[in-house]
Amino acid sequence: MRDVTVQRAGVPVLRGVDWRVDVADRWVILGPNGSGKTTLLQVAGARLWPTAGTVEILGARLGTVDVRTLRPRVALVSGSVTRQLRADLAARDVVVSGRHGALETWWNRYTEKDWEKADALLALGGVGDLGDRPFGVISEGERQQVLLARALMSDPELLLLDEPFAGLDLGARERLLVRLTAVAADPASPPTVLVTHHCEEIPLGFTHGGLVSGGRLVASGPLPEVVTSARVSACFGVAVTVGCGDGRWWSRAV
Repeated sequence: MRDVTVQRAGVPVLRGVDWRVDVADRWVILGPNGSGKTTLLQVAGARLWPTAGTVEILGARLGTVDVRTLRPRVALVSGSVTRQLRADLAARDVVVSGRHGALETWWNRYTEKDWEKADALLALGGVGDLGDRPFGVISEGERQQVLLARALMSDPELLLLDEPFAGLDLGARERLLVRLTAVAADPASPPTVLVTHHCEEIPLGFTHGGLVSGGRLVASGPLPEVVTSARVSACFGVAVTVGCGDGRWWSRAV
């Protein structure tokens, strides 16, 4: 992104953002509610056009490419996807439908290898026994594992995760962190961007950080240089101490 601005009803939501994600990067984007994090992810996923500036995604510039060919190359895990999926759809069907970015399995045909891959991804997320259960009745933590499996089903070239830890209890959060740590460590995984509110939700192996405040990307770069007490305090408007031990981050009020 170069000098990207997004306005809604004349109000700037993003302001002059310059940002680059490289092939091997694993990014975490932190910032308070309403700061523009989700909008940033929507632009990165070719789901939203900027009002001004230049956006290039996977070698294609927005405005010069048919986004119908670009969007399937970008996997997005967000609450908007959850709301679009039919509640009585089996978890296994939710995952395999991600092969074509569909919402129903009857929209496309799937091979035996597709179904085997869906089962394997569920197993990697620790929810392999939930394949036949309706998506709408499994727990929030299980649902996030299913959505991550769905996102990986298409072998995406870019993986975007919008607040996947929202609403999770301690156990579900830690299980998802373990899974995302494995994804980050896999050299075959695509560049990944995770949006969250909490330093404790940064998985091991993530390499870069960005802080968003008031629609601006106020800091970005290698994780240890960005996620500091001074910078996080300024971003959230509250004095906090930030630390890291054994690869896990934490923050607490001063």
